[in-house]
Amino acid sequence: MTVSQKKQVTILGIETSCDETSAAVLVDGVDLRSHIISSQIKTHQKYGGVVPEIASREHSLHIQPVVEQTLAEAGVGFTDLTAIAVTYGPGLVGSLLVGVSGAKAMAYAAGIPLLGINHLEGHIYANFLEHHDIKFPLAALLVSGGHTHLILFEDHGKYRVLGYTRDDAAGEALDKVARALGLGYPGGPQIQNTSRGGNEQAFKFPRAMLEPGSLDFSFSGMKSAVLNTLNSARMKGETLNVPDLAASFQQAVVDVLVHKALTALEQTGVKTLLLAGGVAANRLLRETLDYELSQRKVRLVYPSPILCTDNGAMIATAGYYHFLEGDFAPWTLNAVPGLNLKSI
Repeated sequence: MTVSQKKQVTILGIETSCDETSAAVLVDGVDLRSHIISSQIKTHQKYGGVVPEIASREHSLHIQPVVEQTLAEAGVGFTDLTAIAVTYGPGLVGSLLVGVSGAKAMAYAAGIPLLGINHLEGHIYANFLEHHDIKFPLAALLVSGGHTHLILFEDHGKYRVLGYTRDDAAGEALDKVARALGLGYPGGPQIQNTSRGGNEQAFKFPRAMLEPGSLDFSFSGMKSAVLNTLNSARMKGETLNVPDLAASFQQAVVDVLVHKALTALEQTGVKTLLLAGGVAANRLLRETLDYELSQRKVRLVYPSPILCTDNGAMIATAGYYHFLEGDFAPWTLNAVPGLNLKSI
């Protein structure tokens, strides 16, 4: 049964899928009262990537103070909450367990419903927090460190996966190439910054499109081409221009993402594309899609950069729509690190 929208709905959203401990308080799906993100980037930078054991330990240390600060800034207590939404997958199992365990304990103690949220769905719903006039049907391009998906949304909770990566995700490929170039972690922003002084035509990296008309992605060959170029240069004693390499690789990734998105729009006929996930903050991707979609009279929607990262606000937003549909999680809710988006 659909829950009435007339009663004020106050959701606490909790996100701990990877290396950000985040919480947010959202009222009626649009009024973000508070939003706290405790990032572990500096902790993991010296390792060149996220160390799962360290990440879960950091979440254990920070989840309580993050939630307390979030509630205090919103001016609410647990008795004021309608429900608690939490990411239960996909992600690092230890990190997810910290959030799920904490959310279950808080919701049970407060006597309010628990909402289990798919992290990927949360990224998409970040758009609904800032853009209140989004209309269905629409397509979504979700691009992050672990996932690359194209999805057709007919309505809230009614979607169909059109395509997904068959190997590396776009963000994962960016991270690995950045590491190979010695640019550090996180790779996506480092590639973008280094590319500003580079020539995107300097290196001809492949664009894997797979079968004609396919909406699936593949970035492993593109990544391997960069690594092979670097290894070949080292064997010959050559020094390559790093900005040129970064710019050429970034352009190749964006070309594939844009091509697939345009193909999806042509196949479905929808007139709105949502961009979501960490790579959605990439400037070249946004600018290229802005130009291409304006030529086709298709609306492009994307969230602010802060909402492209893993964050509690997107989980609270997705949780709001789950609450309206009465889609509550059982107290047996567990972390599912390999959780997928399944067509509904």
